[in-house]
Amino acid sequence: MYLRAVSEEPPLFVRLMADPLRWRLARELAAGDQRVRELVAAVGQPQNLVSYHLRQLRAAGVVTARRSSFDGRDSYYHLDLARCAEAWAEAGAALHPGPGMPHRSAPRPARRVRVLFLCTGNSGRSPLAEALLRHRARGSVEVVSAGSHPKPLHPAAVRAAAEYGITLVHEPTHLDSMRRKRFDWVISLCDKVREVRPDFPGKPATIHWSLPDPARELDVTGDALPAFRRTAKELDARIRFLPFALATDAEENLS
Repeated sequence: MYLRAVSEEPPLFVRLMADPLRWRLARELAAGDQRVRELVAAVGQPQNLVSYHLRQLRAAGVVTARRSSFDGRDSYYHLDLARCAEAWAEAGAALHPGPGMPHRSAPRPARRVRVLFLCTGNSGRSPLAEALLRHRARGSVEVVSAGSHPKPLHPAAVRAAAEYGITLVHEPTHLDSMRRKRFDWVISLCDKVREVRPDFPGKPATIHWSLPDPARELDVTGDALPAFRRTAKELDARIRFLPFALATDAEENLS
C-alpha cells in the first residue's frame, strides 16, 4: 500500500513549521519582506533567537535574504511562497497522493481591489508588476504604478514583458499624483521608495518587496535584459500568490 511506502519521519517543511516561532516568522514574511529588527518587534523575541530561526528557514530554502539598496548594513528577508507551495505539496504527497495535486486557482475578489505599485523610477520594476498583476488578475483588480523620481520606461522592461505575452505601454507617473487617491493595497518594490512612501487615505495595506534595480545590473555586453528577466520572474512568482490575499482581504472588508 502507498502509506506503507512513505517514510515515518515527517517532511522537513512540516518539522520546520511545527515550531511556533518559525511559524510566526513565516507568517510575518508572508505579508512582505522585512528586516530583522522589524521581525524582532513583531514576534517579541530576542534578536539572537530570531536570527537563529531565520537561519533554519534559509537553510531549508524557503527564506532568502538580500542586502538593502537603501542601507547596505540592512538585509531584507523574503519568504519564497513558490517554494513553500512546492514543499507543502510534497508534504501532502508524503501523507497521501491527493493533497499533492496542484493547488486551486485564485478566486475572484468580491469587489474590484485597487493596488498601487511603487518604485523609484517607475520605469522598470513597478510597470512590470502592474502589467503582470493585470495580466494574471484578468480584470478583477484595478492596478497602477508610480515612482518618487519617474523617468522613461526602460526598453529592457518592454522586452521582458513581451516574453510573458504582455505589450508593456506605460507613462511614468510621479508618486505625488497618487497621494490623495484611495487604494486597498500599496506595495513598494525598492528599499529607497519605502523610506519616502507617504500615508494614503483610507489606511490601505502596505507591504514591501525588496527588489534590486535591474537597470543597474548590466551583463558583460552592457545589456540589462537578463536582469530584467530575473526581476520579471521574481515579480511573477510573488504576484502568482497575490490574488489569493487580495480576494481574502476583500471578503473580510465586506463582512
